[in-house]
Order: sequence, then C-alpha cells, then structure tokens
Amino acid sequence: MSPNQLDHKSQAWSALFSEPMSELVKRYTSSVAFDKRLWRADIRGSLAHAAMLAAQGIISQEDQAAIERGMAQITGEIERGEFDWKLDLEDVHLNIEARLTQLVGDAGKRLHTGRSRNDQVATDVRLWLRAEIDLIGGLLTQLQQALVGLAEQNAAVILPGFTHLQVAQPVSFGHHMLAYVEMFARDAERFADVRRRVNRLPLGAAALAGTSYPLDRERVARELEMEGVCQNSLDAVSDRDFAIEFTAAASLAMVHISRFSEELILWMSQNFGFISLADRFTTGSSIMPQKKNPDVPELARGKTGRVVGHLMGLITLMKGQPLAYNKDNQEDKEPLFDTVDTLQDTLRIFVEMVGGITVRPEAMERAARRGHATATDLADYLVKKGLPFRDAHEIVAHAVKEANARQVDLAELPLAQLQAFHPSIDADVFELLSLQGSLSARDIVGGTSPRQVLAQVARHRQRLS
Repeated sequence: MSPNQLDHKSQAWSALFSEPMSELVKRYTSSVAFDKRLWRADIRGSLAHAAMLAAQGIISQEDQAAIERGMAQITGEIERGEFDWKLDLEDVHLNIEARLTQLVGDAGKRLHTGRSRNDQVATDVRLWLRAEIDLIGGLLTQLQQALVGLAEQNAAVILPGFTHLQVAQPVSFGHHMLAYVEMFARDAERFADVRRRVNRLPLGAAALAGTSYPLDRERVARELEMEGVCQNSLDAVSDRDFAIEFTAAASLAMVHISRFSEELILWMSQNFGFISLADRFTTGSSIMPQKKNPDVPELARGKTGRVVGHLMGLITLMKGQPLAYNKDNQEDKEPLFDTVDTLQDTLRIFVEMVGGITVRPEAMERAARRGHATATDLADYLVKKGLPFRDAHEIVAHAVKEANARQVDLAELPLAQLQAFHPSIDADVFELLSLQGSLSARDIVGGTSPRQVLAQVARHRQRLS
C-alpha cells in the first residue's frame, strides 16, 4: 500500500472512497486552522457524552474511564502547546478523536457512538459562544460603570446639546454620558436573551435523524448546564439562528460604540475642543508634529462595518440552505469568531479609554452660548404667561433674529429690547435664560437637571453592583 493510500485510509470516512483527497481540496475544506479554538468545548461535550453513554450501558465504565484519562492528557498537551494539529484530519473534532484513539485505543473509537460531527460541532459552537457571551456581558457592565463614573463627575457640566449637529439646548455632560449607558444596558439585555437560545443542546440529533441508541439527552444537557435540548433533529444540526442573532446583537453594540466614537472624534478636534483623550489612546503624525489623532475611536468606527459585514455574510450563508446540515455551515465560524474577538477587544479598550477622558467645561460652555441654546426656555416662559406655544415660538424667533443682528446671545439682550417683543417679559427671565437655569429647570425623570442626573447615577450604580 502506498503512502498516499495509507494517508487516505486514515480518514474517518474514507472506506467508501477509492482515491485520496487532493491536496488542494484538503486545504480548501479543512477548518482546523480556525476551529481549533473550540477544543475546550469539544472535550467538555465529549466527556458529558461519554458519561451518558456509560450510564446508559452503551459503553463500559472502563471505556469511560479510558476516555477521561485520554482527554486529560490531550487537555494538557493543548494547554502546553504540544498538541500536533493535523491538516489531514480536517477539523478540531477529528484531531482530538484521532489523538484519543491513539492514546486509549478502541475506547476512543466508541466515543463517537450515537453522535455525528453535525450535532457535535453545533454543540461545540454553542458551548463556546455561551462562555464568550458571559465575558461580553461582564465587559458591558465595566463599560457602563466607567461611563456612570464619568457622568457623576460631570453632572453639572454644561454641554451644548445638538440636533442636526446644530446647537439646540444645554444639557448636562453627565446626562449625555448616561445616554450611552442606556444603550449599552439594552445591549446587555439582548445578549442575555440571545444566551438563552444559544444554551440548548443539539447533541443526540446525530447526522440529521436522531439515533437508535437509547441516549439520555436531558442528562447531557444538565451536565453541560444547558437549559434544554433541541427538539427537532433536523433543525438541531442545521440551525445557525443563534449565530446570526448573536452577530446582530454584536452589530448593534458596535453601532453604539461607533456613535460614541464619532462624538469623541468631533469633541477632540480643535473646532470643538470639548475633551482630550489620554495619550496612550492616540497617535501622532509622521510629518505633522502638532497632530494628536484619535486612532482608537476611529478604528472602532471602522470595525463596526466589519462586524455588520459578518452579520450580512451569515444571513446570506443560510438563506439558500435546504435541510439538514450542509458543508456551507463550515463558513459560519470565521465571521462568528471574528465578531466575538472584535467586540471583546473594542469593549476592553473602551473601558480603559473612558477613564482617560479629560473634560473641558469652559469650551463646552462657550459653544453652548454661541447657539442661543436657551431659546426654548424663553418660549416656555411666555407660555407660562398665558401665550399659546406657537405664538411664543414666533416671538422668540424674532428675538433670536435681533440677537443675531447684534451678535450677542439671547440672554445678553437688554430687558427693554425683550419687552419690545412682548410686554409680559420681566427681569426674572434672565435666570431662565442662563445656561445653568435652563439645565436645572428640566427636573423631571429622564431630564437633564443635575439632580436628575445624580438620581440616574444612583439607579445605575445599584443595577450594576
């Protein structure tokens, strides 16, 4: 027998075939280069499966003990970087199974009883993703806590609130930070919800039709701390909804990070000057020595497109697949893995970067004064004097026009000039036209007054503790 034939016969499925796989096809179809990160989940799932097989009398207790002994040795080899990952063995599952059989003989071959690589890989990905979701949840908590701390420190700092990127009304900088806390809190809720659907067991579905062996799937689910078993074998091996749903949640979280990044980039520019970032999160220019570039938020903004692209890729991957498992599904892992890595890395760096934000209150206040940010307060003042809001709105528009002509802020118009627009305006209007007065006046739940901001800070601290 030739070396090629010997190699061919080593394939787990090769007995039917009369010639070895071509080297090109071998490289094209192999996934071990990227799916070996599933090794810990693969071993954990296999140990739970072996324990169930032994409990059901499908394999012997001796076989189970041998499998556990072999898996312990494989775990050590992988952790020490000594494991020999072989391209010829296609994927993480066959690599581990081949090494197990090499170590413990026929017991390793019996491990695959009652399962297929189809339900095995679906189980592995779910186990792996569940752990990554837990890690992401912790990072989202840390990011919210960092933003809450920044909000508390700046509850009374005045920031020009924008609509259409035009100065609209004064808001608390702390209030603005808490808007992102709300976004990331919803992200955490979404990931927790996705986790419930990830955390269901496909193992026992076998290739597509279930198995004739008397498996106890519920026992395996309990052993793996899963919330239940997939109830239809066809769906169990072919479903990738959980991966798509996770990537959708990750895309939305990255969109929130991207929006925050865009504001940091704008605020750091000389035209705004509202904040500065710590030097360790910025870079310089190769030819312009004065530059301090916000590379981290810019990259995060760019990486958002990468994650959203993975979502589109996964949806497109699944849209034309008939039941049940198809080799197309090998293509689910790289976008899923990269989405997890990108989101986790981005969250980690943003947790640190938020702590390195320096706020420039004077620049923010100057900007707020340039845009007649308290015009709505004057309209509200007139409404409380009995005018319909639309009439008050028109009167204030004329006052703003006059302030523009004089190149002063609305609050800097003389009282006599304001009274010329409406006689009910009195000297008490100037307290409302001040930025701090405007801020403090919005003292309702969800409002931007410093008192409300601090109340929200307390609520978030309790929620995140």
